[in-house]
This record gives sequence, structure tokens and C-alpha cells, in this order.
Amino acid sequence: MTSPAARAAARTHCPYCALQCAMSLTPVMDDDGSRPPVVVSPRQFPTNRGGLCQKGWTSAELLRAPDRLTHPWVRDDGADDGALRPATWDEALDRVVAGVRSAQAAGGPEAVAVFGGGGLTNEKAYALGKFARTVLRTPHIDYNGRFCMASAAAGANRTLGVDRGLPFPLADLGGADAVLLLGSNVAETMPPAVAHLARARERGGLVVVDPRRSATARLTEDGAGTHLAPVPGTDLAVLLSLAHVVLAEGLADGDYLAARTTGLDDVRRAVAPWWPERAATVCGVGADEVRRVARRLAAASPARGGAGAYVLTGRGVEQSTQGTDTVTAAIDLALLLGLPGRPGAGYGAITGQGNGQGGREHGQKADQLPGYRSITDPAAREHVAGVWGVDPATIPGPGRPAIELLGSLGRPGGPRALFVHGSNLLVSAPDAGRVAERLAALDLLVVCDVVPSETARRADVLLPVTQWAEEEGTTTSLEGRVIRRRRALDPPGGARSELWLLAELARRLGSAVAFGTDPAAVFDELARASAGGRADYSGLSHARLDADEAAGGGGLFWPVPAPARPGGPAHPGTPRLFLDAFPTADGRARLVGVAHRGPSDDVRPDAPTYLVTGRVLQHYQSGAQTHRVPELEAAQPEPFVEIHPLLAGRLGIEDGAPARLSTLRGTAVLRARVSDAVRPDTVFVPFHWSGEGSVNRLTTDAVDPLSKMPELKVCAVRVEPATAEKEPAWTSS
Repeated sequence: MTSPAARAAARTHCPYCALQCAMSLTPVMDDDGSRPPVVVSPRQFPTNRGGLCQKGWTSAELLRAPDRLTHPWVRDDGADDGALRPATWDEALDRVVAGVRSAQAAGGPEAVAVFGGGGLTNEKAYALGKFARTVLRTPHIDYNGRFCMASAAAGANRTLGVDRGLPFPLADLGGADAVLLLGSNVAETMPPAVAHLARARERGGLVVVDPRRSATARLTEDGAGTHLAPVPGTDLAVLLSLAHVVLAEGLADGDYLAARTTGLDDVRRAVAPWWPERAATVCGVGADEVRRVARRLAAASPARGGAGAYVLTGRGVEQSTQGTDTVTAAIDLALLLGLPGRPGAGYGAITGQGNGQGGREHGQKADQLPGYRSITDPAAREHVAGVWGVDPATIPGPGRPAIELLGSLGRPGGPRALFVHGSNLLVSAPDAGRVAERLAALDLLVVCDVVPSETARRADVLLPVTQWAEEEGTTTSLEGRVIRRRRALDPPGGARSELWLLAELARRLGSAVAFGTDPAAVFDELARASAGGRADYSGLSHARLDADEAAGGGGLFWPVPAPARPGGPAHPGTPRLFLDAFPTADGRARLVGVAHRGPSDDVRPDAPTYLVTGRVLQHYQSGAQTHRVPELEAAQPEPFVEIHPLLAGRLGIEDGAPARLSTLRGTAVLRARVSDAVRPDTVFVPFHWSGEGSVNRLTTDAVDPLSKMPELKVCAVRVEPATAEKEPAWTSS
């Protein structure tokens, strides 16, 4: 095994968000185990421009987590204590194979399910989807990206013809006069991205829509822009009102609409009732503010001589039962202004997870095959089956999306066994108490992870896998930029790559389908499987990406089709989509009229306050990684409920005192943080904790009818002082 000291610095990317900041990892000489085994240094890259956030700077701490998993664990049936115990790989895999066969014997292939994650490399995401459909032959595979980008994907697909988070390089934002940002707190979730908003702020053109005065909303202060703070769950009403003003005041780009879109009459009808004064009664945003923002966006649009404008959405407006319609309304607004497909302008969705973009493109979603192909398309099935070496008829059809899948676990006709890869369901899924019940009802729960997360601790078989700095592969950034992740050091002795694990399980389960273990070879297969799809990677390889970086490049944007003929010129990639046409049947974008409905769990007498959820700077997702970084944990050691002084005073809750939050699904006890940064009718809780501080014990699992994304961001809650008899019992992974 190569010693860390013998390795040169590895050029790679951060393990956290979809900004995928570039960094170098230099192995520590004479590593004695008392400090992180690598030194992190930022690299110049178009997205982070040489910057890192706190999470990136401290990311090497993850490699020395005291409870890092280094060998398999199994739970003995009928054991008195029911505890996990150490096991060999052979014993653990034998248990997995026996459990899978038992479940399949009782319920057929559909008795086994797979749940993936948006942090897996493209290679692992591809192999996981292939494993589910060719070895397990189950339709039931979905992933935590269903909680992240599903509504943005559904909205973009039905209007623009394709889902790529940002259909332009992030750096393009730097030339814009105006940026409308809905439901995203980039200043805390991906701080280096804020640099790209500098020009819009200088021009007073940054518009942030958020019920809180978040760190991002504060960027609009001192004349840098406008903060709109709507009633939670009414962002769609704000967008409909903005579109109403654009049409009513003749601010739309008529030539663009005539040449490049269809459906204008539908949108006219949909926005006609939403004049600003009427919208104000629903969303609480003043009519004058709406008019000023609409005029600012129009003035910045290229059609009216501006330098450019962008409309961007994030999870705050997408994790909703009307998330797809909200994204659609945002795209409608951008189309009315003539933005998509013009350099320096457009619509985009800010992807959250590190490989949230690539993770959904190559087979982890219940209804998709590699290359962003529909699993119901006969031509797509035939093409992918040819790459996999199977009969197309043996590839299952669509499975259940995440929330439906989780709700079916252990029930009659539902899966009896579940594989979980790179996801901490007991903290990140809505109505987490119900999820815990369903996991407990399984005959077999197999979890692959690097640390014992809350979900991992419930496993019947827990398998240690490699992480970030210990593996080769690729990820795809929020811009559709395919980039290389490189190995900096060897994993701890017992940890194995998921590529090896899936190949070994396929062999033990008697499958004749080939599974590669070399990431470069797996990527080559992925590229062939994606050929001709919306997300076409067929012109890419590890070697090409390495050569591009060596020549000073920053990765390549999909689609990157293979040359039309052998030896032909290599495709340069597609940094900007839609410049000539939209990928629809007639080449035009679709304007789609939508209607505002409001939250599924709206305020009422017994729950008169809105609960909204989100992130904090120091932690990421369920906190399984960041709670293990001492510097981050010390900076933000516990969850909190942010509550306005007026509401706190009326309820008798003092700053720093425990407060009890109750919904139809559960109760959480949190320390109050009294602040005027949140609306008086709203409380805010970050979602990175488990135990009594887990806000997702309270959130609803109601889903968007199209995207099947859960409404994680808003619900009705009762807030009251907690008894002082005991302190809240917060826990971290």
C-alpha cells in the first residue's frame, strides 16, 4: 500500500455542496495520526475563484473521524441486546445475500429496494442503478435527490425540454444587472458563490425572496437590492404577480415570445387575476415592491438594452406541494422577459448536493435510465440493455418515488429488504418518526456509509465504504460541468469501494452481468449508456477530463456527444444551452399557466404559526459529516428555533429558553433564538440535527403531484414554552 507521504498533492473538489469548489489535498509527511492526513488548499476554479467556506477548509477532518467505519458490522437475529457486532466481509456479504434471497423468495424482485444519494460519484450512481435493475431486477430505486431537485427537474423538463440545474456557467451571473433569487440562502449554503453576485449588487439589482432576513437577504441592504419577505408558501403568488406586471405594463419581449415560445395565452389567463394589490393580500408583499422588482428585471433584460438578468430558484420554493408549479412560474417569468437562450441571461436552479446533478442523470431515479432517459421509452431501454448485455424486457419499469417507497417498506406487497447508500433517512426525510417505523418493519436493512449515522445504527448489516479523498471518479457540478475527483490517500484497511461491493454482490447473487471495479472503466461504460440521451457524456472519459485540466480547462459541460465518426473532432461541450433552440419537438420553450394553492398544512387555530426549515453555515444535510468536525460543531453545537420578538413576547418565551414545537406529526424541543430576522408569524429551524432537535420529525410528507417532492419547507406548528424540568436532548450523529 502506498504511504501517504509518498503521494503528490491530489487535485480534486470539495466533498460538500454542488458548487464543487476546487482544492488540492497534500498528504501529511510523517503522519502520526494526531492531525488530518492531508492538508487542504483551495485552487483557482471558475465556481469558487480560489475560495472555500468553513466546511471546505475543515473537510480533511472527516478522514480521521474517531468513529470512522473500518470493518463490517452485523446484527444477530434474536440476540438479547440486539446490538451490532464486528464481522468479516465474508460473513457480512453472506448475510446480505441470504437476506436478499429470502425477501425475493417471499415477494419476488420487488421485495428488495435501493435508496441512493446525491453525494455518490457518477460512477457509483450509475453502478447502483444498474445493480438494482439487472441483479436485483427491482423497479424500486430512488434517492435523496427526490428531496432536492425533483421539482426543478419537473418544471424545467416541461417548459425548457431539459433539466440541467444551471444551463449556463455560474460565472455568467457576474455580468448581470439583476438577479432574482427565490428560496436559496447561498451566502450560507455555498459562500464562494456570492462573489458572482457582485455586479448585480453594485447596480442595486439583487432581489432575494425569503420569509427570513437570511445572510443572503442581508446582501440586498444599503441599496444593493430588494428583499421580499412573503408569507411562507406563497412564493408562487409573488411570481404570478411579477408576471402580471410584466404583461400589463408592456415589459415582455414580444419578438422573443413570438419566435421562441408557445403558450402565451395560457400564461396571460393564469396571471390575469394576480394584480399586485390582490397578490399582496395573499403573499404580504407590497404592490409597489412587486412593481419595482418587475421593472428592474425588465430593464436589465437584453431586449431592453440591459446587461442581463437571471431568475434562480432553490429548495425554499421547490420543496413544496406546488414546487413544480413555482419553478414553472419562475421559468414563465424568465421567458416573458426573453432571458433563456440569450448569453448573459436565463433561468437556473441551484442544485444543493455535491453530485445532485450527476446523481439523477444516470439511473438513481425511479423513472430514469442513464443519460437522463425515460425508463418507459422503448428505444432508451433497448440502447441501455445493449450496453448492459441484457434483454430489454428484463429491465423493470418505473418504481415508486422516494416518499411512496419509504411509506411502503415492510407493508404487505412492499419491499422487505432495503439497501441505503449515502443517505441518512432518519434525519433528512420528512415525518422522520414514520420513516423510523418503516425501517424497523424491514427484514433486512443494509447501509453503506463511512460513519455510523442515525440510519446506519439501525442497519442489520453495516458496510464501511470509501469516501471522497480515498477514491477516483467524477462529479457533475450545479452547472452541468463534469469534473474529476482524485484519490489522495488510501482508505482505512477494511473500507471498500462501492464499485467493488456491487460487483461482489452481483457475483454472489449469481448474476452474469459484468460490473467493473475500475472507476475509469465504469465511466467509459456510463458514457456509452448515456449516448444519445439528454445528458450525453459519450464524448468524455477520465483521460479526456484529465487532459482538459492539464491544459488549463475546468471540466466540460454536458451534453458532450462522441464524434460523429471515428477520429472526428472532439465535441467541446455545451456551456450554454438553448442558444439556437430548445430541446422540444418544435424547438420552442413552453409557457405553462399555473395556479397558486398554498401549503398543504396551512396555519389554523391549533397550529397558528408557520414553521420553515433550512440550513446554517457550519453544517451540511443531516450533519453526519459536519457534526464530526470539532471546529464546525463548536461554532454551531445545537439546533435552535428562530422566533420574532413580538411572537416570543406574546408566547412568553425568552431568548435562550427551551421552546416546544408541535405539529400533527410530532414534537421537538429547541432553544429559542429571539430575532427580528424572521417574520412575526413564522419560526425557523435548521434541519441538521437528530433527537429532540430534529425538525424533520415535524415536517409533512405531502408531495408535489408531478415531482413527488415532499413539502419539507413549510407547515403549521404550535409553539409554546417548554417546561424547565429538563434540558432539551439534542444529539448529533
